[in-house]
Amino acid sequence: MNGISCSIKTYNQLYEISGVEVGQHLYWQIGGLQIHAQVLITSWVVMAILLVSVIITVRNLQIIPTDGQNFFEYILEFIRDLSKTQIGEEYRTWVPFIGTMFLFIFVSNWSGALLPWKIIKLPHGELAAPTNDINTTVALALLTSVAYFYAGLSKKGLAYFEKYIKPTPILLPINILEDFTKPLSLSFRLFGNILADELVVVVLVSLVPLVVPIPVMFLGLFTSGIQALIFATLAAAYIGESMEDHH
Repeated sequence: MNGISCSIKTYNQLYEISGVEVGQHLYWQIGGLQIHAQVLITSWVVMAILLVSVIITVRNLQIIPTDGQNFFEYILEFIRDLSKTQIGEEYRTWVPFIGTMFLFIFVSNWSGALLPWKIIKLPHGELAAPTNDINTTVALALLTSVAYFYAGLSKKGLAYFEKYIKPTPILLPINILEDFTKPLSLSFRLFGNILADELVVVVLVSLVPLVVPIPVMFLGLFTSGIQALIFATLAAAYIGESMEDHH
């Protein structure tokens, strides 16, 4: 019971954290629903970039692939290898999920470093990368939690819950708490790194606007890609862990 209460407390903390605000934000009121417009706008831009890129590439597939087709085939092969390494032989079902997570986070992170969001003026607040907002990272982490619970239950049924009392029932509270703290660590790792990255660039641009920010921005592109890879790898690892046999 202590483990369950700690798990509920963890999710309540995630919900409370998602409501924390720094500065002004633009909201849309639709009926009784308040929508964080800044995140929604930039998320739509990221999804549009991904969709348009894929449509342009796949509309005229060639036996001898073009540069664009080669690039997307390489990305697909990379995601398949990543999924197979972390999940195992049953990886094929999860390639779309892992690929979507990786590409959305990767393009979102890079958009914060490459797109001049701040030149677009809003009545309140300012635009930034979708992953620069805790709401986005918490949503992605909760989707990952749903995915690995679904993976374990679909393969093992109710026998999935036996893992909480192995190797000994004494570890039941700790095993439960471990599962419910995974989204907390996933969301804060991604959010913290992207926010810190953008803050460093903003501070350096204001202090030394000509030379110093450039290498820092290139470093930001590198770390942004690494953060997308870490999130996708951990998501695949959690799914693979929930599906493996525990003896």
